[in-house]
Amino acid sequence: MAEEPVIRAEGLAVAFNGNTVFRDVTFEVRRGEIFVILGGSGCGKSTLLKALIGLVPLAAGRAFLLGEELAAARDDATRRALLRRIGVMWQSGALFGSMTLAENVELPLEEHTALPRPAREALARAKLGLVGLGDAAARLPAEISGGMAKRAGIARAMALDPPLLFLDEPGAGLDPITSAGLDRLIVDIARDTGTTFVVVTHELQSILAIGDRCIMLDKQARGMIAEGDPRRLREESTHPTVRAFFRREAA
Repeated sequence: MAEEPVIRAEGLAVAFNGNTVFRDVTFEVRRGEIFVILGGSGCGKSTLLKALIGLVPLAAGRAFLLGEELAAARDDATRRALLRRIGVMWQSGALFGSMTLAENVELPLEEHTALPRPAREALARAKLGLVGLGDAAARLPAEISGGMAKRAGIARAMALDPPLLFLDEPGAGLDPITSAGLDRLIVDIARDTGTTFVVVTHELQSILAIGDRCIMLDKQARGMIAEGDPRRLREESTHPTVRAFFRREAA
């Protein structure tokens, strides 16, 4: 019997004020893989991520996370229990500027667990250590680099040990060396912990470095135009937009 996918999306559509962002988006994410949502600017990548976690309403379709349909949650307690099983890192890191990195990572533990403060502090230090920021726990977000902020955001997303992590444009605004280091971190975490990652990005080098599988959205098509191993898509796709994206050619 096949294992239940971590994510199952069936015919998803999102529209704002009657304008369709995408439609008929169907895919599955398997346990333990790094799944990339890619495409050009304005194609709906981040909107799809938000729709999957319930921040944007669906105009059509159904989305299942970890075997449960978020939109069909019977009550707030059921919804909160499901949301505790996922972690999200937003594009900017979204750290609270008045809190140290350790306090930022502690926040989900304080909100969602009954752990005593010493235990929360120890877990926060452990998560920061996992992303290479063990020595920066007492720093404020304004005192660290953009790459460090992204890693701290990942540490906070991992605070509750969720089996599923969403990362929104993790390499945006980073220099190539820092971005490559972040790619290695994502791959290491996925392989060492078995965590499933869904990564939104248009950074071609990152897609090829980390992606096990991907889907590609297209603004003109208003939906999916490709699915599969990004390396095979680069070599084998005959779709002109997919070929142009992977070969960095002008459309």
